[in-house]
Amino acid sequence: MNNLTKFIFFAFSVCCTIPSLGIDGGWEPLFNGKNLEGWKQLNGKAKYEVRNGEIVGTTVSGTENSFLTTEKNYSDFVLELELLVDEGMNSGIQFRSKSTPEYNNGRVHGYQCEVDPSSRAWSGGIYDEARRGWLYPGTLNPAGGEAFKHNEWNKYRIECIGHNIRTWLNGVPAAWLIDDMTSEGFICLQVHSVNDLSDVGKQIHWRNIRIKTGKLKPSPADDIFIVNLLPNNLSYAEKKQGWKLLFDGKTTSGWRGANLTRFPGKGWEIEDGVLSVLASDGTESQNGGDIITKKQYGAFELQWSFMLTEGANSGVKYFVDLGYDSKASAIGLEFQLQDDIHSDDPKESHVLASLYDMIPADLQQVKSARLYRPDGKLNHARIVVRSDNHVEHWLNGIKVLEYTRGSEEFKALVAKSKYVIWPGFGQAKKGYILLQDHGNKVSFSDIKIKTL
Repeated sequence: MNNLTKFIFFAFSVCCTIPSLGIDGGWEPLFNGKNLEGWKQLNGKAKYEVRNGEIVGTTVSGTENSFLTTEKNYSDFVLELELLVDEGMNSGIQFRSKSTPEYNNGRVHGYQCEVDPSSRAWSGGIYDEARRGWLYPGTLNPAGGEAFKHNEWNKYRIECIGHNIRTWLNGVPAAWLIDDMTSEGFICLQVHSVNDLSDVGKQIHWRNIRIKTGKLKPSPADDIFIVNLLPNNLSYAEKKQGWKLLFDGKTTSGWRGANLTRFPGKGWEIEDGVLSVLASDGTESQNGGDIITKKQYGAFELQWSFMLTEGANSGVKYFVDLGYDSKASAIGLEFQLQDDIHSDDPKESHVLASLYDMIPADLQQVKSARLYRPDGKLNHARIVVRSDNHVEHWLNGIKVLEYTRGSEEFKALVAKSKYVIWPGFGQAKKGYILLQDHGNKVSFSDIKIKTL
């Protein structure tokens, strides 16, 4: 063999061994296919073993959630793996997660990419295990969960770069979260606890687990809904989607009193990035008064965060028409804000997130998904008004009602409501957006709008 032949043979040998070393394209294996070296089990007592080059997790009775965690922590990374799960078995992939003695006696907590083969189909969504609960439920992007393949291998991709946390399921974008609570932590494979004896022995298989931590480039932006938990922040991706801030966290720019040319001189305050209407005597618009946007809007998508004090009542109104003669709050369609737990108002169409006095919100899904947050907790709301007049109310990621402005059903609802005395109520092409002063303290932040 001459020198040139030897060199070619050597170069070919090196190229062939690169994938086996796990450095192809910057990827490194997290699982060697033989044993659980580099992993450790925390919390529950579910069974983890290696079979046929796969990690297999099996449910057992009488134990809490179990986690097979990496011994190393990771900050920015791209993680890919494949999994096959039995029907009816809930699981998840933890990342940037922690276990410390001072937090709930070492309970694993942190971000989780959901594995949900149930009819709910929230696979790919983002849950905050043992901490804040659902951050990105599958309702925000149903196409992501629908990409799940039952009784087949599924490929998951999790991308964490800075504050941006994104997931894909079988190549389909599933979730996009922007958050800064935890910047580093371990990765783990969850076997969920089971309550029903018929679920004992169910299994989930993982294989081809690999990670990339260097020279990371964000994937191209897609058009799915973005949950941004940074206060009063607009990401570059949100701006590209057309979102604009209606409240910058510092000033009252863009707002004025409903019956004023300026912002009210009392009754409202800005503190720590939060805009609050202050408590007075519990009556409508008798302190600082309602505030409205300086611009009017037609088809739009509006979202905001809010916090209710105990017993508070308020609302966010849209298509507000200042031409109506009202001695109290200005008139418009209203997304009801109310502490239902401490309310003495029995009317169904007055509960939280309802189209006030017309359509009651269906809060059952919100409650069953443990997304119902009463007074004193931060909630997220969303109104979607499409160009065909189809309207949706959302609460904490769940759609709670929908209707069509100007339809016969809508007109019939108006006729039975207190709004019947105002001709053409709720049917204007454009109107102001209003934050109501109802005499109770209610706080607002992260107010964003996108015209459609």
